[in-house]
Amino acid sequence: MAVWIQAQQLQGELLHQMQALYGQHFPIEVRHYLAQWIESQLWDSVELDNPGEEAKAKRLLDNLVAELQKKAQHQVGEDGFLLKIKLGHYASQLKSTYDRCPLELVRCIKHILHSEQRLVQEATNASCGSPGQAMDSLSQRHQQINQAFEELRLATQETENELRKLQHSQEYFIIQYQENLRIQAQISSLASLPLAERTQKETTLQCKRATVEAWLAREASTLQKYRLDLSEQHQKSLVLLRKQQTLILDEELIQWKRRQQLAGNGGPPEGGLDVLQSWCERLADLIWQNRQQIRRCEHLTQQLPLPGPMEELLSKLNGDITDIISALVTSTFIIEKQPPQVLKTQTKFAATVRLLVGGKLNVHMNPPQVKAVIVSEQQAKALLKNESTRNDSSGEILNNNCVMEYHQATGTLSAHFRNMSLKRIKRSDRRGAESVTEEKFTVLFESQFSVGGNELVFHVKGRVPFIVPDKVLWPQLCEALDMKYKAEMHSGRGLSEDNLVFLAQKAFSSSSNNPEDYRSMTISWAQFNRESLPGRNFTFWQWFDGVVELMKKHLKPHWNDGAIIGFVNKQQAQDMLLSKPNGTFLLRFSDSEIGGITIAWVAENPNKAGERLVWNLLPYTTKDFSIRSLADRISDLNHLLFLYPDRPKDEVFAKYYTPPLSKAVDGYVKPQIKQVVPEFTTPNPEPVGGNPMYIDQAASPSVGHSNNFAIYPPMSDTMLDTEGDFDLEDTMDVARHVEELLRRPMANQWNSQQS
Repeated sequence: MAVWIQAQQLQGELLHQMQALYGQHFPIEVRHYLAQWIESQLWDSVELDNPGEEAKAKRLLDNLVAELQKKAQHQVGEDGFLLKIKLGHYASQLKSTYDRCPLELVRCIKHILHSEQRLVQEATNASCGSPGQAMDSLSQRHQQINQAFEELRLATQETENELRKLQHSQEYFIIQYQENLRIQAQISSLASLPLAERTQKETTLQCKRATVEAWLAREASTLQKYRLDLSEQHQKSLVLLRKQQTLILDEELIQWKRRQQLAGNGGPPEGGLDVLQSWCERLADLIWQNRQQIRRCEHLTQQLPLPGPMEELLSKLNGDITDIISALVTSTFIIEKQPPQVLKTQTKFAATVRLLVGGKLNVHMNPPQVKAVIVSEQQAKALLKNESTRNDSSGEILNNNCVMEYHQATGTLSAHFRNMSLKRIKRSDRRGAESVTEEKFTVLFESQFSVGGNELVFHVKGRVPFIVPDKVLWPQLCEALDMKYKAEMHSGRGLSEDNLVFLAQKAFSSSSNNPEDYRSMTISWAQFNRESLPGRNFTFWQWFDGVVELMKKHLKPHWNDGAIIGFVNKQQAQDMLLSKPNGTFLLRFSDSEIGGITIAWVAENPNKAGERLVWNLLPYTTKDFSIRSLADRISDLNHLLFLYPDRPKDEVFAKYYTPPLSKAVDGYVKPQIKQVVPEFTTPNPEPVGGNPMYIDQAASPSVGHSNNFAIYPPMSDTMLDTEGDFDLEDTMDVARHVEELLRRPMANQWNSQQS
């Protein structure tokens, strides 16, 4: 209800926009009396493009109707009686309207709620700060656009008034012209009269004729001036229309498309499409009014030809206004919901296209069909240049035709491709080190729109091919990596400057700790995701993406809690820990394994009194955390006391510990998996059969390797890299190993390792 309370405080143009959201499709009284209930429902959880969600939408409709009926029944008194009847009527009306299409109700209410939130935010942005303080750029842009629309509205109204004046003047001119013809006819008819009578009447008629012809001459000059003045006013209006259209299409719409691209890579949701549609519709309305005025001018000129350049002027104006309409229609055919960035054959995918001016120009009166085809990057570039291509497509898409539907509640004209599937694809010959994933194609949507009752027909195509530069500045890549990381973590805690310096060191094989050293550096695609990192068998992006996947699946809460430092190398971790008390530990990402994280801690050297060492556990991966969580593993290791710099570990991780196992049921005792590092654990008395209970990974000191700490068979040198971490391809399947250990005694195996 908080949004509705704020929405009721809107004023001026924002209040007008809010009121325009409501009508017979959803009365504003329903919003008012059910405000709290409406805002408490999970409308956004319903996928509008999924027919399987119709049952969920139907329940929401039925609940809405029930709430309205309940509200109606509770009305008492004389005023309450009238409200009771009205609310009951609305309940029946909504039931009748949406019972066969409940998803449309959800679409309508989502549109209303999102629009209200936007309007409230605009009002908040406009009023925030002290008097005289400049508004933020968003509010300023919106104000600029709204002011331009008001200027255009006044200009269009002015030309409409002038056109009516011209029409009235011309109609009167024609009447007087007909009068002049009548006088001429009368003069001609005098020939049969006697001379005396004829002379008297002819003199009178000639005098009257001279007066009318003098008036016609003056009025013809006036009409010509009116026409020229009006054409000049229309020319000025067209300049304003072009300027407004450029601002909306070449700036605001392009920015929305850019936000849409970024949203596909982890950026914030694009939003604002309904605002753009409202602007495009107002623009379409004004353009069409001006075009109709120009055509009426042409008709008046044809009706009464006068000497002068009017035909050429009007022809040019008509051509210019048609070009403006064409640009508006073709530019506002947009892809509302993009297909996935990676397409696989025989896999279903969806997309939605939308015409932002479809309702205003009555395109929906003759619903157009949209076709989707897949073309190569080269074909897409050729199409943008209006060059012909030998083949229409580079593959075959099933279910690639869809008729656009008009949604009365939201005023949107769109086509929802719900079940497309890539049947086949024709690949080009790859060069050099290019992989199949680097070959780019684009899904091209095309249709034909009739505007003004088939008066104008436009063939439209929508989708700009990907443009990938060879190199980008490092700060640009940092922005993209941070955006991706924050999106996957669902948190405002992204990558710090120290994290980004660590990534720069990895990407450029550099040792500099100064972020300024990297600001002017560029990184190529090869450095990013083609060439392996020095001494590794994976690329920079593979390593970073592995970190993201690990965090997203298993460690997101710990990152958001600030428990994971992550982006530090082994030497940095050692320097940090040696200044802290024994038992202090930190979590860092493995340098040598994709999607690995290790625990580093400081402790006494068990083989040399008085010496302190930093130890590193073999990296954990997704497999490990599918067996036992990070928090439980840390809980198991009693020698870990403080999370760097000085936080008691239970204070940080206790809320994530798994509760103790329940007691035996039906005589069976549940086994328990626990992690131990033998050298740092006081052994418990061995159970019957001499079977030790520790079965997890062992540690490796940062200054060397010791087989005394391994509870698995001794590893060959090829299984360890230069930092003492597991190599990716040789990592043991922990889940399989645990299963084997639980099925057979370990005593003999352990003894054989020591012998």
